[in-house]
Amino acid sequence: MIDVRRVLTRVEDVHHEFGPPAAVPQRRGAIAAVLTNPYAGRYEPDILPMMDALQPLGVELAHRLRAAMDVPVERIESYGKGAIVGAAGELEHGALWHVPGGYAMRELLGWKGDRDAYAQGKGEAKAGQPANALAIVPSTKKVGPPGAALDVPLTHINASYVRSHYDAMEVRVPGAPARDEIVYVLVMSTGARVHARVGGLRAADIARWDGLR
Repeated sequence: MIDVRRVLTRVEDVHHEFGPPAAVPQRRGAIAAVLTNPYAGRYEPDILPMMDALQPLGVELAHRLRAAMDVPVERIESYGKGAIVGAAGELEHGALWHVPGGYAMRELLGWKGDRDAYAQGKGEAKAGQPANALAIVPSTKKVGPPGAALDVPLTHINASYVRSHYDAMEVRVPGAPARDEIVYVLVMSTGARVHARVGGLRAADIARWDGLR
Protein backbone atom coordinates (compact mmCIF):
# COMPACT_ATOMS: atom_id res chain seq x y z
CA MET A 1 0.00 0.00 0.00
CA ILE A 2 2.94 2.38 0.67
CA ASP A 3 4.86 3.06 -2.54
CA VAL A 4 7.31 5.95 -2.09
CA ARG A 5 8.58 7.60 -5.28
CA ARG A 6 10.70 10.46 -3.90
CA VAL A 7 11.91 11.92 -0.62
CA LEU A 8 13.00 15.55 -0.42
CA THR A 9 14.84 17.02 2.58
CA ARG A 10 15.62 20.70 3.20
CA VAL A 11 17.46 22.35 6.09
CA GLU A 12 17.93 26.09 6.54
CA ASP A 13 19.59 28.34 9.12
CA VAL A 14 17.87 31.67 9.82
CA HIS A 15 20.47 34.21 10.99
CA HIS A 16 18.21 37.26 11.01
CA GLU A 17 15.04 38.74 9.53
CA PHE A 18 16.38 42.28 8.92
CA GLY A 19 17.28 42.73 12.59
CA PRO A 20 20.40 41.93 14.65
CA PRO A 21 21.92 38.52 13.79
CA ALA A 22 20.91 35.83 16.27
CA ALA A 23 23.63 34.57 18.60
CA VAL A 24 22.53 31.06 17.60
CA PRO A 25 20.72 30.80 14.24
CA GLN A 26 17.36 29.11 14.14
CA ARG A 27 17.65 25.84 12.24
CA ARG A 28 14.54 24.60 10.47
CA GLY A 29 14.18 21.37 8.54
CA ALA A 30 11.52 19.75 6.41
CA ILE A 31 11.21 16.29 4.90
CA ALA A 32 8.60 15.37 2.29
CA ALA A 33 7.75 11.92 0.94
CA VAL A 34 5.95 11.53 -2.37
CA LEU A 35 3.93 8.35 -2.58
CA THR A 36 1.17 6.74 -4.59
CA ASN A 37 -2.35 7.40 -3.36
CA PRO A 38 -4.07 3.98 -3.38
CA TYR A 39 -7.47 5.65 -3.10
CA ALA A 40 -7.03 8.07 -6.01
CA GLY A 41 -9.94 8.36 -8.42
CA ARG A 42 -12.56 6.76 -6.18
CA TYR A 43 -14.35 7.17 -2.89
CA GLU A 44 -13.25 4.56 -0.35
CA PRO A 45 -15.31 4.53 2.89
CA ASP A 46 -12.66 2.71 4.96
CA ILE A 47 -9.29 4.43 4.60
CA LEU A 48 -7.93 3.56 8.07
CA PRO A 49 -5.79 0.65 6.79
CA MET A 50 -3.55 3.20 5.10
CA MET A 51 -3.10 5.12 8.36
CA ASP A 52 -1.77 1.96 9.98
CA ALA A 53 0.44 1.23 6.98
CA LEU A 54 1.94 4.74 7.18
CA GLN A 55 3.28 4.26 10.71
CA PRO A 56 6.75 2.95 9.70
CA LEU A 57 7.14 5.73 7.14
CA GLY A 58 6.41 8.35 9.81
CA VAL A 59 9.10 6.91 12.06
CA GLU A 60 11.62 6.71 9.22
CA LEU A 61 11.01 10.30 8.10
CA ALA A 62 11.18 11.69 11.64
CA HIS A 63 14.57 10.08 12.21
CA ARG A 64 15.87 11.09 8.78
CA LEU A 65 14.83 14.69 9.37
CA ARG A 66 16.53 14.86 12.77
CA ALA A 67 19.70 13.40 11.24
CA ALA A 68 19.62 15.87 8.34
CA MET A 69 19.27 18.76 10.78
CA ASP A 70 22.38 17.43 12.55
CA VAL A 71 21.25 18.46 16.05
CA PRO A 72 20.49 16.32 19.11
CA VAL A 73 16.83 15.71 19.92
CA GLU A 74 17.19 18.02 22.93
CA ARG A 75 17.61 20.98 20.57
CA ILE A 76 14.30 20.46 18.80
CA GLU A 77 11.80 22.97 20.19
CA SER A 78 8.96 23.07 17.67
CA TYR A 79 7.31 20.85 15.11
CA GLY A 80 4.54 20.60 12.52
CA LYS A 81 3.23 18.38 9.74
CA GLY A 82 1.22 18.59 6.55
CA ALA A 83 0.05 16.93 3.36
CA ILE A 84 -0.58 17.85 -0.26
CA VAL A 85 -3.01 15.52 -2.01
CA GLY A 86 -2.99 15.19 -5.79
CA ALA A 87 -6.09 16.22 -7.72
CA ALA A 88 -7.50 12.68 -8.02
CA GLY A 89 -7.56 12.32 -4.25
CA GLU A 90 -9.51 13.97 -1.44
CA LEU A 91 -8.56 16.07 1.57
CA GLU A 92 -9.28 13.19 3.95
CA HIS A 93 -6.39 11.23 2.44
CA GLY A 94 -4.09 13.94 3.76
CA ALA A 95 -5.65 13.61 7.22
CA LEU A 96 -4.32 10.05 7.39
CA TRP A 97 -0.95 11.61 8.30
CA HIS A 98 -2.11 12.94 11.68
CA VAL A 99 -1.15 9.91 13.77
CA PRO A 100 1.75 8.39 11.73
CA GLY A 101 3.50 11.72 11.20
CA GLY A 102 2.73 13.55 14.42
CA TYR A 103 3.36 10.76 16.86
CA ALA A 104 6.54 9.67 15.10
CA MET A 105 8.03 13.07 15.93
CA ARG A 106 6.60 13.10 19.45
CA GLU A 107 8.05 9.68 20.24
CA LEU A 108 11.42 10.67 18.77
CA LEU A 109 11.46 13.65 21.14
CA GLY A 110 10.58 11.64 24.25
CA TRP A 111 6.79 11.43 24.45
CA LYS A 112 5.54 8.37 26.33
CA GLY A 113 1.84 8.28 25.47
CA ASP A 114 -0.16 5.53 23.81
CA ARG A 115 -0.23 6.08 20.06
CA ASP A 116 -2.59 3.18 19.35
CA ALA A 117 -5.11 4.37 21.94
CA TYR A 118 -5.02 7.86 20.45
CA ALA A 119 -5.55 6.51 16.94
CA GLN A 120 -8.68 4.70 18.20
CA GLY A 121 -10.04 7.84 19.84
CA LYS A 122 -9.41 6.60 23.38
CA GLY A 123 -7.05 9.29 24.65
CA GLU A 124 -3.28 9.21 24.71
CA ALA A 125 -1.81 9.09 28.21
CA LYS A 126 -0.11 6.07 29.73
CA ALA A 127 0.63 5.79 33.41
CA GLY A 128 3.38 8.20 34.41
CA GLN A 129 4.34 11.68 33.27
CA PRO A 130 5.30 12.04 29.59
CA ALA A 131 8.86 13.25 29.34
CA ASN A 132 8.58 15.63 26.41
CA ALA A 133 6.60 16.61 23.30
CA LEU A 134 3.39 17.16 25.26
CA ALA A 135 1.77 19.51 22.74
CA ILE A 136 -0.29 18.28 19.83
CA VAL A 137 1.52 18.62 16.50
CA PRO A 138 -0.09 21.36 14.36
CA SER A 139 -0.96 20.48 10.80
CA THR A 140 -2.30 21.68 7.49
CA LYS A 141 -3.41 19.95 4.32
CA LYS A 142 -4.66 20.78 0.86
CA VAL A 143 -5.47 19.30 -2.53
CA GLY A 144 -3.07 20.76 -5.07
CA PRO A 145 -1.25 20.39 -8.40
CA PRO A 146 2.38 19.39 -8.98
CA GLY A 147 4.71 21.90 -7.35
CA ALA A 148 2.05 23.25 -4.98
CA ALA A 149 3.46 25.00 -1.91
CA LEU A 150 2.29 24.26 1.62
CA ASP A 151 2.90 26.52 4.62
CA VAL A 152 3.44 24.00 7.41
CA PRO A 153 2.73 25.48 10.88
CA LEU A 154 5.15 25.14 13.78
CA THR A 155 4.42 25.38 17.50
CA HIS A 156 6.37 24.60 20.68
CA ILE A 157 6.68 20.89 21.45
CA ASN A 158 5.54 21.22 25.08
CA ALA A 159 3.06 24.11 25.13
CA SER A 160 0.97 25.21 22.17
CA TYR A 161 0.49 28.71 23.64
CA VAL A 162 4.19 29.66 23.55
CA ARG A 163 3.85 32.66 21.26
CA SER A 164 7.53 33.01 20.30
CA HIS A 165 7.43 29.65 18.52
CA TYR A 166 4.42 30.33 16.28
CA ASP A 167 6.04 29.90 12.90
CA ALA A 168 5.68 28.18 9.52
CA MET A 169 7.93 26.71 6.88
CA GLU A 170 6.99 26.70 3.21
CA VAL A 171 7.47 23.29 1.61
CA ARG A 172 7.07 22.25 -2.00
CA VAL A 173 8.28 19.33 -4.09
CA PRO A 174 8.89 20.21 -7.76
CA GLY A 175 6.77 17.96 -9.98
CA ALA A 176 4.74 16.48 -7.14
CA PRO A 177 2.15 15.44 -6.28
CA ALA A 178 0.85 13.93 -9.51
CA ARG A 179 -2.90 13.41 -9.67
CA ASP A 180 -2.62 9.97 -8.06
CA GLU A 181 -0.01 10.88 -5.43
CA ILE A 182 0.25 12.40 -1.97
CA VAL A 183 3.08 14.40 -0.42
CA TYR A 184 3.42 13.89 3.34
CA VAL A 185 5.54 16.44 5.21
CA LEU A 186 7.25 16.74 8.60
CA VAL A 187 8.90 19.95 9.87
CA MET A 188 11.00 20.63 12.96
CA SER A 189 12.84 23.68 14.31
CA THR A 190 15.42 24.39 16.99
CA GLY A 191 13.83 27.49 18.46
CA ALA A 192 11.73 30.61 18.36
CA ARG A 193 11.52 33.11 15.52
CA VAL A 194 14.85 34.91 15.53
CA HIS A 195 13.36 38.28 16.48
CA ALA A 196 10.37 37.11 18.56
CA ARG A 197 9.23 40.03 20.72
CA VAL A 198 5.42 40.13 20.82
CA GLY A 199 4.97 38.94 24.41
CA GLY A 200 2.82 36.06 25.54
CA LEU A 201 3.88 32.85 27.25
CA ARG A 202 7.62 32.21 27.03
CA ALA A 203 9.14 28.75 26.72
CA ALA A 204 11.01 29.35 29.98
CA ASP A 205 7.68 29.96 31.75
CA ILE A 206 5.88 26.73 30.81
CA ALA A 207 4.26 25.64 34.06
CA ARG A 208 1.21 23.44 33.59
CA TRP A 209 2.86 20.73 31.46
CA ASP A 210 -0.50 19.95 29.89
CA GLY A 211 0.55 20.57 26.29
CA LEU A 212 -1.07 24.01 26.30
CA ARG A 213 0.55 26.30 28.89
